[in-house]
Amino acid sequence: MDYTSVLWTLGVSFVLAVLFGPLFIPLLRRLKFGQQVRVDGPESHLKKSGTPTMGGIIILVALTLAFLRFADGGLQYWALLTACLGFGLVGFLDDYIKIAFKRSLGLTAKQKLFGQLLFSGVFCFILYRMDHSTVVGVPGTDWSIDLGWAYYALVVVMFLGATNAVNFTDGLDGLLAGTSALAFGAFAVIAVEATQPQSAVFSAAVVGAVLGFLVYNAHPAKIFMGDTGSLGLGGGIAAVAILTKTELLLVVIGGVFVLEMLSVIIQVASFKTRGKRVFKMSPIHHHFELSGWSEWRVVTTFWFVGLLLAGAGLLLFKTS
Repeated sequence: MDYTSVLWTLGVSFVLAVLFGPLFIPLLRRLKFGQQVRVDGPESHLKKSGTPTMGGIIILVALTLAFLRFADGGLQYWALLTACLGFGLVGFLDDYIKIAFKRSLGLTAKQKLFGQLLFSGVFCFILYRMDHSTVVGVPGTDWSIDLGWAYYALVVVMFLGATNAVNFTDGLDGLLAGTSALAFGAFAVIAVEATQPQSAVFSAAVVGAVLGFLVYNAHPAKIFMGDTGSLGLGGGIAAVAILTKTELLLVVIGGVFVLEMLSVIIQVASFKTRGKRVFKMSPIHHHFELSGWSEWRVVTTFWFVGLLLAGAGLLLFKTS
């Protein structure tokens, strides 16, 4: 396939997101769907309290409309929508409960896990109906292994890991929007090269939507995406990696997300076992903030790292 439909999808999705911004931001502000800032976080974030959140709705609506316009039907089509919109729905419920019922934690851990497992299961069922290969290849080599039924366990782990890792990354103005655009951009190229038109169009739709959202989310942010956006993006990127048979490449291309999640795991494990913290605050982007970096410096540095990792992922794909 060529890049024509991919570029058209990206452009349409971007324009839709930019147009939706002035519609959704005032509406969310009138509904008082404002961000609740952590009191134990950096002091500079306290002024962000009340900024409209749940902006992930803009991303999900824009990318869905563009995807529906340029994608063809089929099981892969439904698999991508299930992953992105299903996990986005879980995030939406979490955001809504936090704001409407003034519950700082939103859904309980069990409720959120149930939703994540539910949509992971639906996705696995679609994969089974597609007769999707259960072989997993090691990037940069010709090694591969057929996991058989264990492959579906890997799929579930990928969804749980990706959605939580992407969610941890959403903590600074423009951080997740920029890093996710880079990661999905890499997967769009991979999908084109692998002749996976649905995944290519979907990835392009995400890139356009998050870049359009970035117009309003860049520092100082006028709106935050909330769990609605971060969980939807996490589900989407896991789905694309699975459908393009680049499961292990997700760890490289989504390396920034992996780093964010590992920092949280290390921090919690260290505090529980040694009573000491490794970082000043986790996820790790807050550590750099509390070390004296400006928010913009942290964000642009992470964008640059994301660009390098996306390039490394593409290089590994080419050599596989």
